[in-house]
Amino acid sequence: MKRPEGFDRAPVAKAKATPEPEVDGASAEASAASATAPGDEAVPPAEKPTRTLPRLPALPSLPARPSRPSRESGPEPSDPAVITPASTGARDARDRARDARRLARRAAAARRAVERVEVRRFTRRSRHRRAALITAAAVVVALVGSVAIAVFSPLLSLQTITIEGTSRVDEKAVLKSLDSQIGKPLALIDFAAVKSDLSEFPLIESYVTETMPPHTLVIRITERSPIASVKIGKTFELVDPAGVVISSATKRPAGVPVVKVTGDALDGKVYRSTAEVLLALPSQLLKRVNSVSASTADDVTLKLTTGETVVWGSADQSTKKALLLTGLIKDHTARDPEQAVEYDVSAPDNGIIRTK
Repeated sequence: MKRPEGFDRAPVAKAKATPEPEVDGASAEASAASATAPGDEAVPPAEKPTRTLPRLPALPSLPARPSRPSRESGPEPSDPAVITPASTGARDARDRARDARRLARRAAAARRAVERVEVRRFTRRSRHRRAALITAAAVVVALVGSVAIAVFSPLLSLQTITIEGTSRVDEKAVLKSLDSQIGKPLALIDFAAVKSDLSEFPLIESYVTETMPPHTLVIRITERSPIASVKIGKTFELVDPAGVVISSATKRPAGVPVVKVTGDALDGKVYRSTAEVLLALPSQLLKRVNSVSASTADDVTLKLTTGETVVWGSADQSTKKALLLTGLIKDHTARDPEQAVEYDVSAPDNGIIRTK
């Protein structure tokens, strides 16, 4: 039986309907050669039955999966970064240089700012100490300037001297003695010279000076207070507790007792003991003393205006003796004021009233 045409050889495996990727000619020849089994005869392409299939579009090629590096060989080096070469134009070079300088200035300014902050933080204590020293120096300079102005400036010179507290002292004479101080700055007044000038006036017991800027000096004088009068010949000399003669007169001064000191000067021990007794008497009792006599410092005797005699003794414990005498006079006046008596207070713990 005759085979139909086309079936005279072994049937060829039916091709799969799945589209095959396009390959180039070399790959196709290699595939055809590998598909022919050894010992088979190659069939001419013209003799094989062909079947035309529609051409499908080619699939996009996928990137090859990178192979994992082995542990033995180590990691493969990566591709070097691609550096785009900069433009080499003159204008671009200038712009780049200007930008670089601007960035450098900004970086330098930022660095300096940080440095300033750190320096201020680490030098805070020294700055505070420096500020305190500067303040103290400014205060000292201001004080020195003020003192210099007060000492050397004619704006604070002495132009007026005021005298206060004088009654017996001649005020005009005192002002005339101080003329040498006029025109001097208040801080340069020679107070030693003022003391020497005022010492020429025996009636001045003490004084106090006060400067009153801008041009005035005030002198407050305490005059000597008379405590007794001393008869020398026919003259009565008014004296103070120190024995300084305040004034002289031919008549006895009123209001003060007469002191009779035998064989002693006014600056001796006898007169000082007498003056101490008179200073210890209360004012009401002192007005009743007519005279005081003493031959030594331990036998002071008082004569009252009412005729009584007081044996005082020494000036020791004169304050206590004055209180005792006041009590004795009060007691005698209450009992028999017409009787002449003598009071003995030489022993301040045991007062005695003796009748005459």
